[in-house]
Amino acid sequence: MKIRKSFVVVAAFMAVGTLCSLALPQEPEKATNLKVLPKDISHDDLIKVMRGFNAALGVKCNFCHEPRKDDAKKLDFASDANPHKGTARDMMKMTKRINKKFFKGSEVMAVSCYTCHHGDEEPKTKPDAAPEAAK
Repeated sequence: MKIRKSFVVVAAFMAVGTLCSLALPQEPEKATNLKVLPKDISHDDLIKVMRGFNAALGVKCNFCHEPRKDDAKKLDFASDANPHKGTARDMMKMTKRINKKFFKGSEVMAVSCYTCHHGDEEPKTKPDAAPEAAK
C-alpha cells in the first residue's frame, strides 16, 4: 500500500512538471543563415518582415523557402536552394541603397517591396492599358 501511494505521488509530480513545462512560453527557434537582415533580429520582428513580403508580393512563404528534406510539409527557412530567396535579398539591398541615397533613411518617404510590386509576384514594367475613350 505504501509503495502504491509513493508511486501515485511520483506520477502526480511528473504529470504536474510536464504540464507546467508545456504552459511555459517556449523560446522561438533562432533564425540562421541571415545575410541581409540583422543577425540579432527578434523572432517577432523577423515574422513582421516576412509578413510584409507576403503582403507586398501577394505570395506565401513557399515562394522563397524550400520544403525540408525530412518533412515536405515544413519549410527549410535556412536553405538557399530557392532562387527567389536570393532575389529577395538583392531587392532588400537595392531598396536600402535607394532609401539611404535618395531619402536619407526617412521612413515617411521611402521605397519598399510594395512600391514596385503592389501585391503582385512580378512588378509591372508599364501601366495597364487605359480604357478606350467613350465615343
